[in-house]
Amino acid sequence: MAKAGRRTRITLFLAMAAVAVILDQIVKAWVRSALPKTGDAAPFIPGVLRLLHVENTGAAFSMGEGKGFFFVAIAVAIFILALLAVWKEELSVPFALALGAVAGGGIGNMIDRLVQGSVTDFFATQFMDFPVFNVADIFVTLGVICVLICLIREGGEDRRG
Repeated sequence: MAKAGRRTRITLFLAMAAVAVILDQIVKAWVRSALPKTGDAAPFIPGVLRLLHVENTGAAFSMGEGKGFFFVAIAVAIFILALLAVWKEELSVPFALALGAVAGGGIGNMIDRLVQGSVTDFFATQFMDFPVFNVADIFVTLGVICVLICLIREGGEDRRG
């Protein structure tokens, strides 16, 4: 896959991170307004997904509850490392976008931790037992999957070329 120039990579990385943060924060603000109390719920996709206002002081799956500062530090480190990778490495456009999604999702949840002391989660699956999650979590998860795909595809190109 063709590599992108540094300016393009940085611009796309920052744009994707900004989209993730803005979308995440807008949806979380709406959830806190529409479902003001923790535990408030509303249907979303009947039988599949409902909105359930949860405040999480931990990370994914509520691991590390009460360790907010640690998770803020991790989010900052991931953002800096991703930015350095995009700056230094000759990455493809999809790779830069994937890293931007991961970094932006992390920053979205970091903002919650710094401003509210907890992360607002709200998507609750109804068809299976799964932790409640939010838009930032979706960006991080899909971003990591895309990073792995890029590593596999682009790593293979290096061996063939």
